[in-house]
Amino acid sequence: MELIHQYGFIIVCITAALGFFMALGIGANDVSNAMGTSVGSGIITAKQAIYIALIFEFAGAYLAGGEVAETIKSGVIQSGAFAGRPDTLVLGMMSALFAAGAWLLIASRMGWPVSTTHTIIGAIIGFSCITIGTEAIQWSQLGGIVGSWFITPVIAGFVAYLIFVSTQKLIFDTESPLKNAQKYAPYYMALTIFIICYITIQKGLKHVGLTLSSSETFIFSFVLALISGIGCFFYLRTQRFLNSLTSKGFSGVERVFSILMLLTACAMAFAHGSNDVANAIGPLAGVVSIVDNGGVIDGKTVMAPWVLPLGAVGIAVGLAVMGHKVMGTIGSGITDLTPSRGFASQFACATTVVLASGTGLPISTTQTLVGAILGVGFARGIAALNLGVIRNIVASWVITLPAGAILSVAIYFFFEFIFK
Repeated sequence: MELIHQYGFIIVCITAALGFFMALGIGANDVSNAMGTSVGSGIITAKQAIYIALIFEFAGAYLAGGEVAETIKSGVIQSGAFAGRPDTLVLGMMSALFAAGAWLLIASRMGWPVSTTHTIIGAIIGFSCITIGTEAIQWSQLGGIVGSWFITPVIAGFVAYLIFVSTQKLIFDTESPLKNAQKYAPYYMALTIFIICYITIQKGLKHVGLTLSSSETFIFSFVLALISGIGCFFYLRTQRFLNSLTSKGFSGVERVFSILMLLTACAMAFAHGSNDVANAIGPLAGVVSIVDNGGVIDGKTVMAPWVLPLGAVGIAVGLAVMGHKVMGTIGSGITDLTPSRGFASQFACATTVVLASGTGLPISTTQTLVGAILGVGFARGIAALNLGVIRNIVASWVITLPAGAILSVAIYFFFEFIFK
């Protein structure tokens, strides 16, 4: 209590800076994963990826990030275990942010697409175990989170596999690929819009006051999907689009998928913002809540309005400054990506991530996207995969959680020395 009463404002300022630092790491690593497929397949430039991320990551974080933030803030550890010791919880959350941000920047420098979710949860577990003990961890909750890290890549890989195989059967392996692309692309467009809209409205927008019934959400999403599909149908037959084609063969078909992939890139940025911004602002929200309540550790609290925007801005800055290395690994290191392959990967990943965000489950966006890319690679044959790169990625995943925990412990003792 003494620490909070004496240094409350300073602690909030420092934690905000650390939250921004963590968001930088997320932008450098995880947003690069989200945008890497688009950049790697040549649809957008790295500069355009930053603009897309800035707009849609911010929107996803602000509109749909609240549910996961609550899980990170109070779902991993039992807040009651820190009753009477709010100073310990505050210093621990600060050390977790610092440790996670540092590890993400190290991994980004090496070009490793690691999991920010692994990192921050490992860091929270680390300080909790050395301050309170293992009883502070909500192991039942943690089991569901950890299970999702394995399940979601499989789901995303399976969906990506189905999407990719369907494009091969319906479009690429036919006598008139461009004609069939014009025929079937509106359906892919409508499906993408419907799934993203339905899941986002139904699960992710309640905390901003938008509450619709299931039937209302279905109708609204269906209407938007129908409008998008019809718009896509007519656009692909306009003279402007036809004049933009360099050929009537496969390159023309890939041009069709370029439009779809640009849409899924925006959806992927929104999905990522809705899920992974919580890794930066969840602990920050916890600290702000404790300080505002004078050291009282409450349950679910109202998030300060400046917290989500801070995380969103930090993510965009991190992508701009350090995102290029991880983009290279995701965009071209695992398997060769074209717009059609990238669309299948991003569609599967965005759908999986937004669904998980609405349930409050902080999944690994990195693992989900890599799983989706692997699904496309398997559809093409095992020879299409760069097994050496995959091995390095998996190895970096294994060491991420303990790295976050160890760094968090060291930084906690450092903070404790400074403030006490």
